[in-house]
Amino acid sequence: MIPGSRVPGRTWTVRLTGYGDHTVSVTCSTEACRMPPRSKDTSAMRRFAAEHARAHARLATVRPNAACACGAVECGFHEDARASCHGAPLLVLIHNPAVGQVWTLAEICQACAPLIAHTAVLGRAQQPTASQASAAQAPASPVPARVAVAGGFSSPEAAPEAVSRRRPHRGGPRRVR
Repeated sequence: MIPGSRVPGRTWTVRLTGYGDHTVSVTCSTEACRMPPRSKDTSAMRRFAAEHARAHARLATVRPNAACACGAVECGFHEDARASCHGAPLLVLIHNPAVGQVWTLAEICQACAPLIAHTAVLGRAQQPTASQASAAQAPASPVPARVAVAGGFSSPEAAPEAVSRRRPHRGGPRRVR
């Protein structure tokens, strides 16, 4: 890689899709991610989708040489405002809680991030120190590839919020079922 060159900004999209038979499914733009089967439990699937997006965010490291993913989609994330992409890359979560069906993680530049509605900045690129820069120029031993998403977040049984929990009794009259 040429020093100072940019690599395309990455995006991950987790989507909750409803069907006419009142079931929902979760899909992820990362093909390696295993998703649960369609289910009628919409709230559990929504929690799974949100946790799956969080898992991608925890595993992603913002690359200091990442180009703005927004520029790659012709500013599709902020259609109403134009900006020239510049500044350090950020990892942002784009999620409209009113709609609640799509979570998008993206490497976005500092200029575009404030123009995108319903965005939370989750990470910033770490600038390499002088010792890290010199170590990067030295030949490195092969490092095993990191898994795209932790295995614990690729199955519905492992999603921490997927288990329904009952609230403890807090006094007052109890309802009889």
